[in-house]
Amino acid sequence: MAQRFRITLAQFNPTVGALKENAAQAREAWAQARAAKADLLAFPEMFITGYQTRDLVMKPAFHRAAMAEIEALAAVCAEGPAIAIGGPFAEGGRLYNAYHILEGGQVKARVLKQKLPNETVFDEMRLFEPGPPQGPYAIGPLRIGSPICEDSWSPDVAETLAETGADILLVPNGSPYYRNKLDVRQGHMVARVVETGLPLVYLNLVGGQDDQVFDGASFVLNPGGALAVQMPAFEECLVHLDLAETDTGWRAVQGTLVSQPDEWEQDYRCMVMALGDYLRKNGFAKALLGLSGGVDSALVAAIAVDALGPENVRCVMMPSEYTSESSLEDARRVAERLGCRLDNLPIGAARAAVGETLATLFEGLPPDVTEENIQSRLRMVLLMALSNKFGEMLLTTGNKSELAVGYATIYGDMAGGYNPIKDLYKTRVFETCRWRNANHREWMKGPATEVIPARVIEKPPSAELRPGQKDEDSLPPYAVLDGILKGLVDDEAGVSDLVAQGYDRETVKKVEHLLYISEYKRFQAAPGTRLTMRAFGPDRRYPIVNRWRDPG
Repeated sequence: MAQRFRITLAQFNPTVGALKENAAQAREAWAQARAAKADLLAFPEMFITGYQTRDLVMKPAFHRAAMAEIEALAAVCAEGPAIAIGGPFAEGGRLYNAYHILEGGQVKARVLKQKLPNETVFDEMRLFEPGPPQGPYAIGPLRIGSPICEDSWSPDVAETLAETGADILLVPNGSPYYRNKLDVRQGHMVARVVETGLPLVYLNLVGGQDDQVFDGASFVLNPGGALAVQMPAFEECLVHLDLAETDTGWRAVQGTLVSQPDEWEQDYRCMVMALGDYLRKNGFAKALLGLSGGVDSALVAAIAVDALGPENVRCVMMPSEYTSESSLEDARRVAERLGCRLDNLPIGAARAAVGETLATLFEGLPPDVTEENIQSRLRMVLLMALSNKFGEMLLTTGNKSELAVGYATIYGDMAGGYNPIKDLYKTRVFETCRWRNANHREWMKGPATEVIPARVIEKPPSAELRPGQKDEDSLPPYAVLDGILKGLVDDEAGVSDLVAQGYDRETVKKVEHLLYISEYKRFQAAPGTRLTMRAFGPDRRYPIVNRWRDPG
């Protein structure tokens, strides 16, 4: 009779540093796997610590505590399915990113990660030692090879496992989201399956951690690359995978194929999950933001409501004499449609007091950007006061286009705890608003209606810090600006490359100059959701002091 083997796949959301809570999740999953008569319960990469730990994992007290939790988990879960779980391992003065195999009350085997990523948001060469080439481990009748995350992107690791007798590949991952990354992952994994002729289980983390989101979307491939199981994106789930022995080797039994969202829904859900997890894991239940009547703050309000629920979001209007009545009306409509609280705190009196205080020193000098920035900074004083008094995290609302060229006030509208739209160019902000108006999903906690009035999306953007001000008084039209920024930031294109694409050289040079002189602002900006491979932050590490300009 042909043998069968059941693996329970735990696509779960751990919290960095919450060792006991993560271990408790593992025990609960083990109980479910045992009830389902599983032979093995598998978790993703570095599950016991959460991921990414950054330098925290190098602290001896921390990685020793993580290893102790794994040993304790093995002892408690001795009678039932084996467990494969990611976590650190220290030995002989060396620290490894490891996959621990627990069976019979003890750690039966450990797989040590060999290929340490050291690009984009990853800095693992700083944290870990690379492991040596290793063969598979055995659980019952099955010999399992576990290339850990980056190991699976290299043909040699999988080939070694196949050559040393692996029946299947179980790949634990901490693979963070960027737009359309699932296609990239599946392309690499299909290559491993074709090269080795083995079934492959790709098991990914889910959940937000600082600027990164792990989107889950785990999957199983049979030899030839056929998709046997596709798990959902951005959701915790537990899936029981059956493997059957055939005349040509072990094969995954066909399971459920969950459809995957398109790139607009992926981005939006990523921002919602990032914000929700950032607040929850930091001990916040509520958020607030300044609602100006503009498109950026409207989108952030929608994201916050979808993440936290309207009862947990406070919006605040803070008009000056330059704030139009139409902007106040637009802000009211947004808050009303979202169902969240809206407070009105005019800044006129505070602005007059500051002006009076500075009058002697400013005497004889014409008004300029100084007075504009005072307005923005006064608004942040009020918002931070509310944040402190009521324990609500302040959200910032600057988009990637504004942050790129410094069209934001440091210690003003840039101040806050988190920015969900930090990696959205302005042109994508408009389209994301339209997408949210046209779509509603069960995971959204906001209303299933058009939440952002069309007028908010269509009106000319303005900071309203002086009479008649429009963004295009200071910047190129956003369609032009974003095209140039995508070249300079996302593609590292030169000035001459962009001129060859049809952009005006003087405009390109101006944008490049603004990009470089604004680095000090971005260095102090709030963290925000990473949606691309060139998000401001770990993906792009430029110096603050930089006198070089492309002569292009």
